[in-house]
This record gives sequence, structure tokens and C-alpha cells, in this order.
Amino acid sequence: MPHIDLPPLPGIAGLLAGYPQTAGPLNMLAETLLRGPSPLTPAQRETIAAYVSRRNECTFCAETHGAVARKLSSGDESGPLMSALLAIADKVRVDGRSVTAGDIDRARTAGADDRAVHDTVLIAAAFSMFNRYVDGLDTLTPADPGDYERHAHALAEHGYLRPPV
Repeated sequence: MPHIDLPPLPGIAGLLAGYPQTAGPLNMLAETLLRGPSPLTPAQRETIAAYVSRRNECTFCAETHGAVARKLSSGDESGPLMSALLAIADKVRVDGRSVTAGDIDRARTAGADDRAVHDTVLIAAAFSMFNRYVDGLDTLTPADPGDYERHAHALAEHGYLRPPV
């Protein structure tokens, strides 16, 4: 049961529907980070969002973005580049000051440019905020994996800038 009165929608969907004045900016942020111009594919960016959410133990976000990443997958979500970027993302989610020049060098050696590093850090920081928003208000977390797959299908097809359902 959520800590505040919300529409009976899971995770951030209930928060966005219940507080439309923040929905627009938050959806725009998600769209920019996960679908806007970037050297990282949408699947790679969704993978970073899912990874950070899983490490933050935010089930709704981890399951949703993991399912979106799978739907958008083109096989570029593993390998040395993603390993280096996920290591950076993991440090950012705990304490951004723990990212070292060595972490950045490892990412560069694996093929990351400045924009890829920037986008990784911003996705990790933003999803830590999204995770705390969702879990801090104890939003509804579906138990049925099919709920995440259905939501992921809509996000993969239409992105984050669409009217609430």
C-alpha cells in the first residue's frame, strides 16, 4: 500500500498520474536520457537504467527497464564497453565521487567517448533518483512478470512522451 494516496497504477505510473505537474518534466528527462541523441543505443541505455535499478533494489524499475532493454536488444549490451560503463554507473549510484580516472580510462579503452561517459553518469544519477522516488513512496509493485512485459512493450514502441494510460 503506497504511503500516500495514488491512483491504483504500479510504480512510477501511479506517481505520474497522481502528480501530473511533475510527470511532464520526469517523462521528458527519461525520454532525453533513454531515447535522445547518444552514442549509446537505446538498449544500452535501458540496460544501464535496469542495472542501476537492480543494484538499488528497486524491483519496479529494474523489471520494467530490463524488459525494455530485452525488447530493444541488438546484442550490444554486453562486452568490454558495457562492462566498463556499468562499473562507472555502479559507482555513481553509490557515490559519484568514487568514479576514478582509471574507471574513465577503462571505458575509453573499451570504446567510450566523452558523450558515452557523460550519458552513463547521468542515467545512473537520474535512475537512482527515480528509484528512490518509486520506493520512497512504496508504490505498487506488480508480482506478475507479464505486467512488466506489457509496460515494456509500450515503452519500447512509443518511448516516454505519451499521454498517461
